[in-house]
Amino acid sequence: MALPIYQVSAFNTAKASENKIHDDATAQRFGFKGGLVGGVHVYAYMSHMPVAQWGRAWLERGTGEAKFGKPVYEGDIAEITAVDDADGMAITVNSCGVLCATGRAALPAAAPALPSLSDFPLVAPRQNRVGADEQSLAVGDWLSMNPLTVTPDYQAQDIGDTRETDPLYLKEGIVHSGTILRCCNWALTHNVILPAWMHMGSQVQNLGLARVGDTLNVRAKVTRNYEHKGHKWVEIDALVVANETTPIARVTHIAIYRPRQLAAAA
Repeated sequence: MALPIYQVSAFNTAKASENKIHDDATAQRFGFKGGLVGGVHVYAYMSHMPVAQWGRAWLERGTGEAKFGKPVYEGDIAEITAVDDADGMAITVNSCGVLCATGRAALPAAAPALPSLSDFPLVAPRQNRVGADEQSLAVGDWLSMNPLTVTPDYQAQDIGDTRETDPLYLKEGIVHSGTILRCCNWALTHNVILPAWMHMGSQVQNLGLARVGDTLNVRAKVTRNYEHKGHKWVEIDALVVANETTPIARVTHIAIYRPRQLAAAA
């Protein structure tokens, strides 16, 4: 059974960020139409569907997966489709007639066992960032972020930026699923310099709710660093934690940290 299509007027919040893949001029030099809407926002659009289907329970213990194949651009309509199946739901994102992202979501009958915080050591973000490469993102390295305390103003801005229409987040003071995933981006960007990079996919196991007033951090281990089709890729195993005590989500986070276009221009 297909759920009603969810439509979002996509919004690029990162035009002025250090990551120039969100800047129109740089993205066009790389062969794109314009600056890319961030993958964490596209995931946020996708996560509307399992929340609509299962509500708060999905944020507490559900799973989500997203793979980003083609860009979503600011001002274009992203159409999110979800179809129920035996394993949960299959989710697609189409924009301007192009399949941009695919994914899945599910709601396990029981909550998973929580990871032990002792297995995810907390380290300080690097004070002196250097360019991302095989040494600065070495397999086995531990990463964190500059902690984020989620204020009411931050949450309201975040909900607006993701064009979220489900009232659950604001009504119950719950931090949006897209913000939880963005912590995994910060595990990278708060530790190395990434002039132009692309979030390519994530596998998410939700473990609990973060709420307004909580302080978020991430404890992430680099698990892979490799080259594929001329791009340099990194994968991290990340645990998002609230108040340094409560696991919120465990994420396998995948990114191209050095696109082949950037290497060719060097």
